[in-house]
Amino acid sequence: MIKVAQAQNRSPELPWIAQGQALPPPVFAWGASSPAPGLLAASGDLSSERLMEAYSQGIFPWFSNGQPVLWWSPDPRMVLMPQQFRLHRSLRKSLHRWSLTPGFELCFDRDFAQVIRRCASSSRNGQNDTWILPQMVEAYEDLHRSGFAHSSEVWVQGQLVAGLYFVSLGRAIFGESMFTTITDGSKMALASLVSVCLQHGIHTIDCQQNTRHMASLGAREMPRREFLLDMAQALGAPGLDWPEQSLNWPALQSLAGFE
Repeated sequence: MIKVAQAQNRSPELPWIAQGQALPPPVFAWGASSPAPGLLAASGDLSSERLMEAYSQGIFPWFSNGQPVLWWSPDPRMVLMPQQFRLHRSLRKSLHRWSLTPGFELCFDRDFAQVIRRCASSSRNGQNDTWILPQMVEAYEDLHRSGFAHSSEVWVQGQLVAGLYFVSLGRAIFGESMFTTITDGSKMALASLVSVCLQHGIHTIDCQQNTRHMASLGAREMPRREFLLDMAQALGAPGLDWPEQSLNWPALQSLAGFE
């Protein structure tokens, strides 16, 4: 057992998970009154096998430089129902405007490595450094080569300008991080992901923790128990073959029924 540093005199004990040892069930995560609600365990390994084990139980890694690998399963869980995605008027206009620009493309998995590295190097409000450390990048690139991590991308004239990466197991989708260099770029990448989810009957995209940005796009909190039940059903469904072709705004309208 280890203790996580915090300002108070005492911290709850945290299980240390040795290599080859299973992660504890999410029900053992720290509660709302703890210094780190949702924290479940710590370990020293972050292999693609460990990631598969974690995501299949609704657990994800999140840690900073100098910390061990920390595993989380918060309650409640932030989720986006694709049917409730808020395609704001400003985003609709951006999609229409960019679709008329030569060389504008929406696609999946053209350059996953660049997407995750751009996410890692993007500045975040209130954050001095990134949690997407080299160890994390390597693990998710392994997961991508195995066919379980993907990227939704926005390209303009051969340049990657925005994107997000996510994990896909069966019909369960776990969003991770996004970046953009243009107005509404990451929202356009998310709209592309949402359109595929709507086409294939995927009704939950995991957003992990509550953020104002995701709430503005229609995400909401869900009790962990409900989330895990929903996810278990999605995990048992056949996986997707993510589309390689480029999409544009008219294609998104046709694919997802966006107005």
